[in-house]
Amino acid sequence: MEHLLDNPIYHALNSAHGQFAKGTENVRFYEEDIASFAGLRHNNEQEFDELCRMSEAGATYVVFSPVQLAIPAKWKVIAHIDMFQFVYEAKEAPAGNDILFANLDQQHVAEMMALVELTQPGPFRQRTIALGNYTGIFDNEKLVAMAGHRFNPTPYTEVSAVCTHPDYLGKGYAYELIREQLKRILAKGEIPFLHVRNDNAGAIKLYEKLGFRNRGEMFAYVIRKEWN
Repeated sequence: MEHLLDNPIYHALNSAHGQFAKGTENVRFYEEDIASFAGLRHNNEQEFDELCRMSEAGATYVVFSPVQLAIPAKWKVIAHIDMFQFVYEAKEAPAGNDILFANLDQQHVAEMMALVELTQPGPFRQRTIALGNYTGIFDNEKLVAMAGHRFNPTPYTEVSAVCTHPDYLGKGYAYELIREQLKRILAKGEIPFLHVRNDNAGAIKLYEKLGFRNRGEMFAYVIRKEWN
């Protein structure tokens, strides 16, 4: 039987994120200004064709799979990203130093998008903040680090958009922001998880220090519909 985390996007859009979902029973995707992710129930050719029929030329999605996929010719593969999926199985957040952070809301979106553009932690759009629980660290009213939630395939919640301005690296901001995310997820009785590029040694070391366990490989495909 497939584990929920083998297909986190599809299961998120069929559980906690149903309010943001578009599509059909087998093909689900986020509202465009929320996120660029699509979840296919079986990741087969028929479902890619179904997604194609529902999409305009130029539509771009990110699809996850625990195994390599053969993307149908109707789609152009823009990027293929090899990742690991980590899960946090402890019942409490690790020890750390509480740090002053702020809850981020709509008024911070422009700064958040600028930080994401600079650091490239993953896709972030105008209403991505609606996925919830974004926190940030400011220096003289400048946003210098942040983290939040993304996929929520109940009972799992993903920690995402973990990023720090290059001028503020080495201060432990990511560790403390992730600790706060862990506290919030655990307080809901849910299980934290996240994704990381398999070549990002620094981030992997941080997640292992926090207590995450590497669950296995996950592959991301950025695909674009080339014609109608």
